[in-house]
This record gives sequence, C-alpha cells and structure tokens, in this order.
Amino acid sequence: MSSLPAETPIHWPAPGPKRALPPEGPVLKDGARGRIEANKLAKRLRRQVGQAIMDYNMISDGDRVMVCLSGGKDSYTMLEMLLQLQAKAPVRFEILAVNLDQKQPGFPEHVLPDYLRARGVPFHIIEQDTYSVVKRVIPEGKTTCGLCSRLRRGALYAYAREHGYTKIALGHHKDDIVATFFLNLFHGGKLAAMPPKLLSDDGDNVVIRPLAYCRERDIAAFAEHKAFPIIPCNLCGSQENLQRKQVRRMMEDWEREHPARIEQAFAALTNVAPSQLADPGLFDFASLGGDAPGARDWLIADAAG
Repeated sequence: MSSLPAETPIHWPAPGPKRALPPEGPVLKDGARGRIEANKLAKRLRRQVGQAIMDYNMISDGDRVMVCLSGGKDSYTMLEMLLQLQAKAPVRFEILAVNLDQKQPGFPEHVLPDYLRARGVPFHIIEQDTYSVVKRVIPEGKTTCGLCSRLRRGALYAYAREHGYTKIALGHHKDDIVATFFLNLFHGGKLAAMPPKLLSDDGDNVVIRPLAYCRERDIAAFAEHKAFPIIPCNLCGSQENLQRKQVRRMMEDWEREHPARIEQAFAALTNVAPSQLADPGLFDFASLGGDAPGARDWLIADAAG
C-alpha cells in the first residue's frame, strides 16, 4: 500500500454544551417543530463527528476514505455525516462507499446501488460468497456473527489495500464501544474496547470510527427522519451473540435508571491511569521502591524449588 499522506489534522469547532436526552432518544414531530428538532439533531451529530475526527486526527489532507456501508442505520448515518463535513472541511479528502455482498439468500442487491446513485455517491460493491463458508463451518443453531465478521473484515481490508485507500471508516458508535468494553471485562478478562482509530493487525490499514462520540439513540432518530432504506442484518438467520445481548440489556437498564452511566463509562476509557491498574506490561511497577536488578531472584528460585 502506498505511504500515508502527511498528518494534517482537521480542525472543527469545539462542541457546545450537552443537553440531557431521554433514554429512547429525541422524538421528532411532524411539521415545523419537527424540522427544527431534526436540524438540531443533525447539527449535534455533525459536531460530534467533527470533534472525533479532530481529537483522533482521523482524516488528513489527501486521504482516500473507504466508507463501509452495510445498509444499517449506523453506516448510513456515518456516510451522511462525512458527506456533509466533506463539503465544509478545511482539507480535501475522497469518499468511496463500499458494500460487501456476501451472497446471503434474499439479500436485496438493488437497494444500496439505487440509493447511492440517487445521492450521487461513488461506490463499489464487493461480491464474495462468505455466506456459504460460514454455513459450512459453523454448526446449525450456533451464532455465525464472529466468523462472518472476520471474513467481512478481511475482504474489506484487502480491497482497501489493493486500491490504495488510506482510511477505512466503520460505523461503530459510543454504545458499541462501551458494550465491547464490558464484553471484554466480563467475558474476556481484559480491559479493551473499540478504539476510535487503530492500525490493523496487518499494518496496512488505518481504521477510523467517526461515530465514536455519537449515541445510538440519536443515530436511530436521525435514520428514521431521513428514511434510509435499511437492510436488516438477519438474512442469514443467525442470532446476535448471547453475551452481547446480555450486556446490551444491562446498558438499557442503566439508561433508564442512571442515564449518565454510559457517558461516564466512555469518559473512563479516555481517562486511563496505568499506575492505578495492575498490568506490569503497561506500567513499570518493578522499578518502584529502588530494588536493584536481581533483588527478587530468590523469590523466583524459591517458587521453582
């Protein structure tokens, strides 16, 4: 892959004061009041996306951004926000919408091309029969989401690498990031989430999540207002991972009883104190107290004996 362009950050206005929202999100009414509320919602989402781009230097001048479009509310909203910001951005960047047609039975192949042509958005459809692979490998009744996700990610990464796209934009939002943190905490035994920006394991692709500061409830309300042609992610008949569903239910309960808790959990992910945790690979606990090298060797020898 060609070298990445010089890192020139996009500078956006700082976000305004936050306004508390009900757990179910904003309710957009019909008529003039509804249009005003819809405009406020769109501005809030644009501001949050712009702030995330600035905070993590997600997009630089000359970037070629591959926007992964699944047909769900999140990816449609991400594409819309990036298109709106592209028109006003202080740097130039290219957008290509990419969808992976995994050949699930019943997949409405015309929906995304029709929508993207109507919007005048450059796009490409990758056709790869990962559906047959998943059905062959995963036993009947087991969740297919894990393998499906890995195959999908591999196909998208390969396309970006082969065609010189410098950034891959995924539609994960703040709720996804917090849910992944608790999944790893409760079921993986590690403190990890979805970073807003990362270098892929192969070292060839930079992944960005422009919706990292956006709440799912806002995205859902915006998608409903825009009447995006949603393609449900249930064509393969697979059920969402049970552990993730449990975490989601926990977060929904929090949203009703303690509305600020999810925001606080996300804030904690941006305010990490390594010396207050217990990972010796992250913080040099061994050097505290001035012990000379080898002073603790007797403990190791004693344990081995």
